[in-house]
Amino acid sequence: MSSFPNFARLLPLVAGSLLTVGWPSIAEVAPAPALDIPALMQVQKTVQEHLGRVRQSLVVLRHGDGTASGVIVSPDGLILTAAHVTMKPGARITVVMPDGTLQKATALGLDDKTDAGLAQLDRRNKKRTWSFVEVERDVGKVSVGSWCFALGHPGGWDKERGLVLRVGRVLKQKANSLETDCVLMGGDSGGPLFDLKGKLIGIHSQILSERNQNVHVSMAPFLRSWDRMKGSQVIQTWATGSGGYLGVSVMRSAADPAAIEVEEVIPESPAARAGLKMADRLLEVNRESLIDDSHFAAIVRQRAPGDLITIKIRRGDLERVLEVKLGQKPAEAELEAQPPQKAPGSKP
Repeated sequence: MSSFPNFARLLPLVAGSLLTVGWPSIAEVAPAPALDIPALMQVQKTVQEHLGRVRQSLVVLRHGDGTASGVIVSPDGLILTAAHVTMKPGARITVVMPDGTLQKATALGLDDKTDAGLAQLDRRNKKRTWSFVEVERDVGKVSVGSWCFALGHPGGWDKERGLVLRVGRVLKQKANSLETDCVLMGGDSGGPLFDLKGKLIGIHSQILSERNQNVHVSMAPFLRSWDRMKGSQVIQTWATGSGGYLGVSVMRSAADPAAIEVEEVIPESPAARAGLKMADRLLEVNRESLIDDSHFAAIVRQRAPGDLITIKIRRGDLERVLEVKLGQKPAEAELEAQPPQKAPGSKP
């Protein structure tokens, strides 16, 4: 059975259920302590501790002539997968459970700009429950250099081979996606990416041009559109941008290169309304210490318009905590304020 076509490049199948470890290039990953055998053994032990539990929620999705992966995230059978797997709300999908039995599911909503998709297992017996994994709801906890592991059924469900596990690191982080060196293959689409706490942090989306360019949808698109996607809506409003809007530019302090300083506050922006001022030094966001200006920007981008965040600042010799409600980027707000365009020849 052929795999879904959205991979830019398919890679050779990993033999058996062997653990594969990706090695990120130094240029792409933040500096980390040198690894030794005991450290790697600890990573392996941690993954093994979670594997027995999370593998019970990994499923294969068959839709049309393709096969992909998904993961159950609620006891009533809600499945997170990729939008290019579900394709459209209402589509019927055959689900291969971990024990090889077959179930049916219905595609729910999707975000076709970020490749986030949902499906729901049929639940004729309302008392029935399924094994599920926990979603990491604080997307700011994922950082470049973090260890992670990917599960999937490349090539479809295979009783003899079982699932395929890959361990690697987060190489890049954007508003709606993560890039890792966990090598993905055809049939992995929609499968889960976990942190070393066994929490779901990503859904496999696509492969770019290199073996270490494996793209996963982060939890941000799912979390900000959760109710609408469960209601079978197609999310398209994020085409003009992504992440919440703060309205401030920052830089590294000239006096203290380790400090992040506010360079400019845009008038009438969420930052201005919260009381941020030029030359304020930023210390924490949501009680998370800031590493640099890029880290600060990434945290803000991962939040949705309307989210409340706390920013700890130092102004002169005093420290204080400000609460900010993020807004929409101006271009997005202007776009959504416009009346919808009508098709040629349509009536008012």
